[in-house]
Amino acid sequence: MSCFCCSKKSIKEPEKEITNINTNKPNHQGQVNTNGDVKKELGVKKEMVVKKEEATKDDQLSLDVKELNIKEEGSNDGKTAGKRAQTFTFAELAASTDNFRSDCFVGEGGFGKVYKGQLEKINQVVAIKQLDRNGCQGIREFVVEVLTLSLADHPNLVKLLGFCAEGDQRLLVYEYMPLGSLENHLHVLSPSRNVLDWNTRMKIAVGAARGLEYLHEKMQPPVIYRDLKCSNILLGEGYHPKLSDFGLAKVGPSGDKTHVSTRVMGTYGYCAPDYAMTGQLTFKSDVYSFGVVLLELITGRKAIDNTRPVREQNLVAWVR
Repeated sequence: MSCFCCSKKSIKEPEKEITNINTNKPNHQGQVNTNGDVKKELGVKKEMVVKKEEATKDDQLSLDVKELNIKEEGSNDGKTAGKRAQTFTFAELAASTDNFRSDCFVGEGGFGKVYKGQLEKINQVVAIKQLDRNGCQGIREFVVEVLTLSLADHPNLVKLLGFCAEGDQRLLVYEYMPLGSLENHLHVLSPSRNVLDWNTRMKIAVGAARGLEYLHEKMQPPVIYRDLKCSNILLGEGYHPKLSDFGLAKVGPSGDKTHVSTRVMGTYGYCAPDYAMTGQLTFKSDVYSFGVVLLELITGRKAIDNTRPVREQNLVAWVR
């Protein structure tokens, strides 16, 4: 399933400042530097240039935030309260997946392709999501995901280990969830995969509800997920569920406000009808999406299934 709307913006790379050092420049105070003084001066200036280039590279995320004018996603002031995921280089991520070989490929979504890798820097198996610049999501969703998960800490939310923002490359690094998505266990059955029993289905539902509760009531500022669906619920050992993919997340209303007015974004079949018609986003929009997921767990049917008779294609309409 794809998003209703896509955000596509190209980000112009900042020009790197080049510092030229003229060793033959005369000393205007009438003093002559010795060779040792010149070497020392060159060394200091060279170190300053290297540090400046490293700062520009490490702070690419901040440049993205400024370019996109993102001030409300992830925090009230556009900052991550001093907490940020680890930065990885593109070379490190490429090496961990054998240059993104096909046998490391594990799936694909609106953001882009996902690969399994062994990251030596942290000695851990990880899932690496690479942004498809021609896909449904873009740099805005990348930035929102990093800001949101940098603030979040809950056992039912997938853990963001780090990211790469280098040149035109944008990649996200997560803990690896070995059992894949709930969608695969409900709707993509294979001979090697057992049908989920009732207790496991309820365990997954409770875990997803706890993750949603954390976003709505315990996270500061509170966040509306806006993309709850079976493919975004990942399963770990023992079918432990975690919510993933926060690129569409939005800071919720505060004070006496009842909603947030925004573009309609989400996945057909899971999106609350009132939000789809008015563009007024509330926490109840996520609750509606959770209800659709719960119906899928109970019935085993898809939210939208075009292979069924017309009256049965929309799960919510069929249940009514």
